[in-house]
Amino acid sequence: MKEASRRAKRMARHHKRKKQPALNLVSLMDIFTILVFFLLVSSSNVQQLHSSKEISLPTSISKTVPKETLVITVTARDILVQGRRVASTSDVIASTEPLIASLMDELNFEASKARFSTVEKKARNVTIIGDRKIPYEVLSKILSTCREADYTKISFAALQKARSKS
Repeated sequence: MKEASRRAKRMARHHKRKKQPALNLVSLMDIFTILVFFLLVSSSNVQQLHSSKEISLPTSISKTVPKETLVITVTARDILVQGRRVASTSDVIASTEPLIASLMDELNFEASKARFSTVEKKARNVTIIGDRKIPYEVLSKILSTCREADYTKISFAALQKARSKS
């Protein structure tokens, strides 16, 4: 057998010294740890209702926290269900109908998407977020429409106010 040349020996020694670097898992584990903590904190049980700059909520001293439900938002201009516009407030005021047809259609659509037990079908939950200055006439029509669509457990969103110590 032939003996390797000096150049081949030198290259072999050089390649032996140059090892593949090991994969550094410390920084990868740090990133995943931060990600896990972020997900745990962001998925807490605190319910945050969709708020809008157009809505000034009334205040309340109730301590009970509302369940996560279907949300109807009433602004000075629009009526929204889960963030989708279903009617104009001015059109609702101008209408002589006791119910809001487009709201009824949307509530029925949302009810068909959700799977309710037989007990829940009799009393579905809805939360109304409305500006404190919306006309009662609009609120009355929304409540009537919710009742006709079998959404009878109605909650109103309000800012929680500290109880005065008397």
